[in-house]
Order: sequence, then structure tokens, then C-alpha cells
Amino acid sequence: MPNASKTAKQLLESALSMTKKRAFWLSAGFFIALLLIDLAFPFRVNPRYSTLVTASDGTVLHAFLNEEDKWRLYTELDEITPLLRQTILQKEDRYFYYHFGINPVSVGRALAKNLTTGRRTSGASTITMQVVRLLEPRKRTYGSKIIEMLRAMQLEWHYSKDEILQLYLNLIPYGSNVEGIKSASMLYFGKLPQVLSLAEITTLTIIPNRPSSLRLGRKNPYIVQERNKWLRRFEKAALFDPQVIEDALREPLRAERREAPKLAPHLAIRLRKQYPQLPIVRSTLVPARQTQAEQLTRNYVNRLRSMNIHNAAVVVINNETMNVEAYVGSADFNNPYDGGQVDGVRAVRSPGSTLKPLLYAVGFDKGLITPKTALNDVPTNFGGFEPENFDRRFNGKVTVEFALANSLNIPAVKVLSDLTPSVLIDYLKKADFQTVKKQSAGLGLSMILGGCGVTLEELTRLFAAFAHEGQWKGLHYTMDDKLNAPSSPALLLAGKGSRKTSHPKDENARAEGVGERLISPEATYLITSILTQVTRPDLPNNFDNTYHLPRIAWKTGTSYGKKDAWSIGYNRRFTVGVWVGNFSGAGVPELNGANIATPLLFDIFNTLDYNSPTGWFKSAPDVVRRKVCAESGDVPSEFCTHQLLDYAIMGVSSTRKCQHVKWVFTDPTGQRSYCTECLPDSGYIKKLYPNLAPELIAYYELNRVPYAKIPPHNPACTRVLEVGAPVIISPNDGSEYFLEGQQLQLACQAANDVKEVYWYLNDRLYQKTSPQQPLFVTPPLGKVKISCSDDKGRNTDVRINVIAVN
Repeated sequence: MPNASKTAKQLLESALSMTKKRAFWLSAGFFIALLLIDLAFPFRVNPRYSTLVTASDGTVLHAFLNEEDKWRLYTELDEITPLLRQTILQKEDRYFYYHFGINPVSVGRALAKNLTTGRRTSGASTITMQVVRLLEPRKRTYGSKIIEMLRAMQLEWHYSKDEILQLYLNLIPYGSNVEGIKSASMLYFGKLPQVLSLAEITTLTIIPNRPSSLRLGRKNPYIVQERNKWLRRFEKAALFDPQVIEDALREPLRAERREAPKLAPHLAIRLRKQYPQLPIVRSTLVPARQTQAEQLTRNYVNRLRSMNIHNAAVVVINNETMNVEAYVGSADFNNPYDGGQVDGVRAVRSPGSTLKPLLYAVGFDKGLITPKTALNDVPTNFGGFEPENFDRRFNGKVTVEFALANSLNIPAVKVLSDLTPSVLIDYLKKADFQTVKKQSAGLGLSMILGGCGVTLEELTRLFAAFAHEGQWKGLHYTMDDKLNAPSSPALLLAGKGSRKTSHPKDENARAEGVGERLISPEATYLITSILTQVTRPDLPNNFDNTYHLPRIAWKTGTSYGKKDAWSIGYNRRFTVGVWVGNFSGAGVPELNGANIATPLLFDIFNTLDYNSPTGWFKSAPDVVRRKVCAESGDVPSEFCTHQLLDYAIMGVSSTRKCQHVKWVFTDPTGQRSYCTECLPDSGYIKKLYPNLAPELIAYYELNRVPYAKIPPHNPACTRVLEVGAPVIISPNDGSEYFLEGQQLQLACQAANDVKEVYWYLNDRLYQKTSPQQPLFVTPPLGKVKISCSDDKGRNTDVRINVIAVN
């Protein structure tokens, strides 16, 4: 008997062992089968969401329909409040966090009820199964139900419970083209899900099961009845405090279909195109600043309409972070007649005089000029280019700071000519002026007066470099400028791999970046000092001697044809760019930067940063004060009796000695001058005379400006050709010329020590050349005076008569 008992025990143990092995292999086989099915039939979770653009504080600015023309706004995990979670789970799936996608108890109960009644009375769908049905709609059959169960297990395998709940709340239907609880919350209650009350959440909870019969905004009384039924159920389940339930029961339903948010439309459209893969783009806009800028721009343009000026654009940059805090592309986006949907911030326009600060800053850094350097504002021909000032007047000899503060054109062209356009183009390329990069091969001296293409965005970013001591930095339009498309859109849209927007400390870290050096802090300080002056012609008439003038550095500009008016300004906190004009390109006689664009600039600064406590810019380390000659701006010589203080950059600014006067030998009466070859034995004196440039002499002569003239050279001198005035050998004095499309050659002979000669037509400078270089011109018809002056101030005139051949 003991042996038999032992044998039975062994057989039992063997049977149990076999059963365990079979169970293990069955489980393993089932698992492998599920894995193979998952690999063969992957469940693709890739819903198409609407794009939502928010402000820096999370305020919703603009919402867009998705590719399927549906409102499906993306609900983030942190927007699912405990109140919302409790309510939705109590109604739809109380055991959501405990099952594996299928609730076996509910399935068994539903199957038994359906079999006993002979019809389908319960589906036993979990939230996970509902997500599957929303992603892959099928006919309501038992076969479809089995597929839904398998897909639900797949979904549970790949995603967490919170992510599945998030997907459900993003996909549930609310009738028409509204899907997702965030869409319904925004479009029917005008608020985000996290601020919904219990009554509002319950309302949105019951709609998806009956979106046709429970139409928000149309059947609100009936919806209130159904809502209250569920509130009573929550009360019986002790889900919420009784007083909270009573308050929710008494709350009226104020649901109605609202317009989707459409604020900051130009930037919103831009960001949507830039980040098409993101359901939520958090911009850098500050709602209060954006609203203020939009209102000021709209109201200001409304006052200009009587002058046939219909649009404006504004950019506001926070200098500390380089965040764009206000972006106004046009005065009224919804105005199709005036091109309201054109983005004026990115439209390519002529900059007028707004590039002059950069030009003079480069001149400071190259050691060519200082603020007191003298420049000649007189009629000048730069190889066929004859610029004029905005007011068509000339000022004679002026300083650099006067030329910049008064936005004079001829001195700017002179500095650019000395600097060469290619140097300025390189700086503009470094500052990321895209159109200048494309146009660079064809740009010349006219670019400094507006002969190139720029955008308001580029100009404002350039002036922000002046607020950063010459460091150029890129602009930030989103709170995370490192946004990239995730490797799997499905992960992003389901909650996995979604990029959190940066916190304030992150943006501060970005702002602390060094940036790229564009100009030196010293040159920046000199430019800022000049642009802060208030005694200047581009001060608006109605701001003269007024307490409304903000403390800013600013520069205006007006394009050729008066098509574009600019005003860009900055202080320590902000840089603001303003463009005013017509998107049609129509010019307006009254349009100019000073009186049209600057008032709006001042209004914006006074609104954003009135009486700013931030302080002002401090002098750079290598900026020094030195005495210079008031006549030339150069280091004084022993003849410079009138001196004044000037700024200079240590080790950079030129130290050349002043040569504004020179010694001339004359007779005692001052009627005749001598060279060293013809000094008389009878006596002579040595006297100082102004060393004036030929173009300045011509300007003085033409406008009868008195000056100390060097007496005519001794006519008895035998070396007139070698050491005297240039001799014009072509054309012949007193001759008639019959021209039929040809050009006339100008040629001269000059002394060996002459390096440059200046040719004038009717007392207007045409071009300077070397003495040996022939020059071809097309003279005007009629009597023409042709003059040639050398770099010693000596001059020769001839007169000819030009006749056209018929």
C-alpha cells in the first residue's frame, strides 16, 4: 500500500507539472500571438489637431481649423483637472484605472442582458474602447466589438492610462464640427477646461453620448434637465460635497456658440506655417502689450484715412529677452480693401534713411569719422549719382552728428563712398537682411538713401542691437525657439514626447546669450547719444516742447516717392519699430517719418514704458573726450584757435592733424598770389587762407557765400602749366558742338603734384577723377560752362555751345 500511495502521488505531481507547462506554453503562445498581431497590424494613433496659438502666459490668441475642417483643440495633460477627471470617469468608466482596456465584468453583464432581451441594450465599452472607436469608426456589430477589444488591449500596451484619457477627451464629439472637450469649452463657454465649474463639466460630459439631441445653445433647458439628473447621481455616489452639488444644480446654463479666438492674426498665421506639426504654439506675445499696440495702431490709422494713408505695422521687442511682445501686421486684419491681411512686419519696403545710424557707427569703428568730423553738405555728383536732401536744401559744412540728427543725404553718401558700399552690405548681411543678401550684387551708393529692400522686422532687430551695446541677437517668437518636429507625430499627439514650453528661467537663459558682435559698444554709445537729441527736424510738430516726449533714441525714414514712413526707437527696456503707408504702394505727399510715423512710436512708448525707471545707457569703456578743431573735427594744429570737445574711440579714431588752413604767398595788398617759382624780389607776405574743398568753393560761389578767397595766381608766372591751374584741352573754349547721341570728352593737363581734379557742369560738381583720366559726359543743350579744379584749389573755366542735330 505504501508503494501504491507513492505512485499515485507521483502521478498527481506529474499531472500538475504537465498542466503548468501547458499553461505556460499556452500563455507564452498567446503573448507571442498578440505580439505578432501587434507587429502585423499596428494601431496608428495620429489624429489631426487644430493649431492653437497662445500668448506667453497661456492666454489663447488664435485657433485654426484642422485639415479636416474640424475644431479639435489639443487638451494637455495638465488641463485635465481632478474635477474633470472624477466627473468623466464616474460617468463613463469607473474602473478605468483597473482594467486592461476591457472590463470583463461589464462585458459579461452586457452579453447576458443582450441575449436575454434579444436586442443590444448595452455595449460595455470602456474609455479605451471608445477611443478605438473614435479613431477607427466601424459599424456596430459583434465582430466590430471584438476588433475594438483587441485594439483596446493594443492601446493599453503602448500608452499610459493618463494618455488614453487625454486622447478620449481630445476626440469626443460635440456635434457639428466640434470635437474634444477643449474645443467645446472654448467655443461654447469661452474658457479653458481647467476653469470650468462642476455644472459646466457635467454638461460637457453628457453631450458626447447624444450630440444630436443635446445641442448646446439650442436646447439648453433640456440639457439642464439631463445635467441635473447626473448631478443627483453624483450626489448619491458621494462623489462631491452636497453643497457643491446644490450650487451646480442652481447654476444657469449660459452656453452659446462663440467665434473662435482670432487675436494677433498675422503672427498666428506665421507660427502655424512655421510649426505645422504642433497642436499648441506658445508665442512670446504679452496680451496687454499686444492689445495696446493693436488699439493704438487702429485708432491712429483711422485718423490718417482722410490723408489717404490706410495702414501701419508695429513690432515691440523686449530688449532683455529679445522676445517679440507685440506684433501688429496691419491696422485691421479684416479690412480687405486696404490689404489688411498683408503682413506689414515682413513686407519688403524701401528703408529711406533708417540705415544711416549703422553707416555712421561703422564709420566710427573704422576710424573714418567722429561726431564732430566736418562733412560738406553741398551739391555733389558721385559718378553720375547726384543725391539731394529731403528738404532740397544744402547746409554747407556740417558735423557728423548734425548730419545724422538732421538725416542729411549728401554727407551720408560721402561717408558710404569713402567706406565703399560692399563694407556696409557685409554688415547688413551679418545682421540677416535677407533682401539685401539677394540684391547685394546690384547695390550702390543709393542704398543708404533707401535704394534697397528691408522689412520692419529686420530694421527693428537691427536697432535692438544698439540697445545691446552693438550685439546682434535673433528674435524670439515662441517661448521655446528650439521647437523641432518630433520623430513620431503620433507620440506628440497622444501625449508622449510632447514638448513642454520653457519656463521664465529658460527664456532668461536664452537672453543671457552673448549674441554676435555687429558694432563696438563705443560706436553704439556715440550713435545713441546722437539719436537721443530732441533738437532735430524729425521731431513731430505736435510733440515739440511737450512733456509727452518719451526718453528714447530714435531714427526716422521716408522712402523715395513718399511711399513708406518709418520710425524706429529704443530705450533700455524696449525697441519699437513703426511703419506707416499703403500696402498698394501709393505715395502720399504728406507721408514722412517725422510727422506720420513718429507720433505713433511715441504713443506706444508712452503707453508701454512711460517714465521708465530702468535708467539710461552708460558710456563705453574706450570712449574718451578730446579737443578738436571746430572747423574740421580733426586734432588741432597750431592754427586752430576755435576748439571744442568731441568724443573719440581710444586707439581707433583718427589722430590726423587739422589742415583747414594753408600758407599762401601774396603781394602786400592781397591782390595776387605766388608760387615758389615766381616769388617777386620786390616783396611778398605769407598769409593763412581756408583750405576748402573744390565742391565747397563751388557751393560758396554759386550761393554768394562770403569766404576768404585765395588771390589769383601771378599771370606773369612762366610755370603756369606746370604749377598753376589745370589746362582744359577738351573741349575747346568758345566752340560749338553738334551732338547726335554722342558724349563729349573732358580732358585736362595738370601739375605733377596734382592727384585729383574736379569737373563741374554749370557750377555743379559732376565727378572727380585723376588728371590723366578722360571723362565722357552728356552735356545739356545750349550754353554750358565747364570747370576743372585741382586738389590745390586752382580752377579753369571754358564755355561752349551744345547744339542738337535733328
